[in-house]
Formats: sequence, C-alpha cells, structure tokens
Amino acid sequence: MVLAAEEEAIVRTVREFVDKQVKPVVRELEHANTYPEDLIETMKEIGIFGLSIPEPYGFGAVSMPCYVQVAEELARGWMSLAGAMGGHTVVSKLILLFGTEDQKQTYLPRMATGELRATMALTEPGGGSDLQAMRTVARRDGDDYVIDGAKTWISNARRSDLVALLCKTDPDATPAHTGVSILLVEKVPGFTISKDLPKLGYKGVEACELNFAGARVPAGALLGADEGKGFAQMMKGLEVGRLQVAARATGVARAAFEDALRYAQDRESFGKQIWEHQAVGNMLADMGTKLAAARALLLSAAEKFDSGERVDMEAGMAKLFCSETAMQIALDAVRVHGGYGYSTEYDVERYFRDAPLMIVGEGTNEIQKGVIAKQLVKRGGLGI
Repeated sequence: MVLAAEEEAIVRTVREFVDKQVKPVVRELEHANTYPEDLIETMKEIGIFGLSIPEPYGFGAVSMPCYVQVAEELARGWMSLAGAMGGHTVVSKLILLFGTEDQKQTYLPRMATGELRATMALTEPGGGSDLQAMRTVARRDGDDYVIDGAKTWISNARRSDLVALLCKTDPDATPAHTGVSILLVEKVPGFTISKDLPKLGYKGVEACELNFAGARVPAGALLGADEGKGFAQMMKGLEVGRLQVAARATGVARAAFEDALRYAQDRESFGKQIWEHQAVGNMLADMGTKLAAARALLLSAAEKFDSGERVDMEAGMAKLFCSETAMQIALDAVRVHGGYGYSTEYDVERYFRDAPLMIVGEGTNEIQKGVIAKQLVKRGGLGI
C-alpha cells in the first residue's frame, strides 16, 4: 500500500538509521548481550516511541501500516530494537483507548518522547497462555490497591518506569475474565524485579521476572473508570501487539532473505554462482514468495486495523504466518550459506536464534490458531 509522503519519510529515516547506525554495530552488541543505549537514544530522537500517540499528547500518531513498516525496518537491523518499542506501543494504545483524561495527561506526553518507557505484564510463571488463571491479585484497601503476585517474561522491565499490569481485582468473579483489571503501576515499594531471564536470542533487551508483595498503588492507577474491564481492554491491546510481532518477524525474514540472496550471488561453486544451481535457486524462489505473501498479509491487517473494525482474526493470521515464515526463511538462509551459516561471523545465525521468539511471543501460534478458527466460524468464513 502507498503511504502519505510524511509517513514515507519516517520509514525512510528509520531505514537509513538501520543501515548506517545499526548494522555496523549489531553483531558486536548482540554477541556481548549489551543493552543498546546509544541506539535507543537515537530512536527517541527520531520519535519512534511516540508513533502511536496523537496530538495534543504527542507529535501526531502515524497510520498502522506506517507503524508496522517502521517496526519491520528496525527488526531488519536488529529484532531487539523493535522489541524495545513493542510493549511501549501497546501501553500507549491502552491508555489512549481506555484511560481517563488524567491518565492520558500524566503519561502520554512523556511516553511520546521516550522519557517514560512502558511495558505490559501478562504472563505468569505457572500460567503461560491461560491468562484467566492468573494469580496476581490487587485488593482494594481504602483509596489504594494492594498487589500480590508474580509475572514473567516481561520485556524492557528494568528500563520501563510504567507497567500495565493485568491482575484480578475480583478473584471470585464468574466468569473469571469479569474480575480482571489493568493497573498502571510505577516502581513503588513492594514491586521488585528478581532476575533477568537468559535467552536463546532477543539479546541486548532484558526479559525479567516481576514480583509484587504488598505493593501499594492509588485507586487512580486503575485503567479507565471501572474494574473488571481489563481482559477485554488487553485483548484489544494485543491486536496491536500481534501486528507488531508480525512486523518484527517480517523484518527478520527480510534480513535473512536479503543476506541469502546476496551471498548466493557472491559465492561460486563448480564454476558458477550458487544461485544458478537449481537447489539453491529454488530455495531463494520459495523464500522470496513466502516473504512477499507475509508482508502483504501484514499490511492488509494493518490497514484494516485503521478502519476501526475488529481485527483479532487478521492480526492473528498475520502473526501466525509471518512468524512461521520468518522461522523457515531464517533456516533456509543458513542452508544457503552452508557452513558459514553456522558461523557467528555471519548474521544469519542471529536471525535463526531470533525468529523463534515471534512464534511463542504475544500468544503462541497454537493460541492464534484457536482465535482464528473461532472467528472463522463466527464470521461464516473469510468474508471474501
């Protein structure tokens, strides 16, 4: 799809940032598992953390097709950079859609500049995808909520000063989801980050365990005006999150494909460039076709998001297909590179380690299939 001239300029700026500033340093930073402080600061200057925040709170929100292309470009350079703004964007959208005016005024201007970073906390150590079985509870005590529980796999937890916490404000509610709320939690006494989780890929950006033991927040921390709305609110937020993960996957797939295509023209065997061997040429043809299909599905879902329609099926389809495609293209890129694909001197091994995160993150692909199937039945098919 065609973006407006201003949005094209934003995507182009991010692409140049990736090519000139990210790619020359990413291998060293990633292998050392170093937090990319300088790159994050440049992302703040470009305005990347405010892309979903409109005036008067920010500098103006971009369209969802523009946003996913920015995320794709960042992931093409280093998937961790796109991850550094993923949860932040979801929290921005949650506050915009459901927050009180006071919450918008308090948080969004600082979030737009990146001065205040935000993340969301859903997953629990024993819960995984079963969000309704969560054990984190916030009980009302006068003018406060008192929080007890734990969350895990929370990205950017140490460097985010605001957490959108999914928790139970009514543990006895039936059905369970009607007792779930979102609290906007700052780093208060009783809220601790216990450890950083070691990861196969997604280096440089932390994923942590959070613990709440009598953490006290004001009643005004409740997102919106009413308890019990948190599950539905977060499901809307996850539409954004899943589009962002699909964009990350597409960026990784693009990087892997571009490296493989270049290498297949540089490398010669048996007197010709290796792409001319049918086995390699066919692999490149499949990789390119799958990438084009994934990108089309992503942009179609992003465009529909901006129409205001429900897009849980479309976002789920994009997340499912783009992530599986990224995994396959990353593996095929290793194959095209042969022994060098297994070497840490080339980037394809990083793509192969980063790609699995998108398969399990933001709701596993098995969960996506359940969402998609339910919506297909409910809608009577694809509607085409």
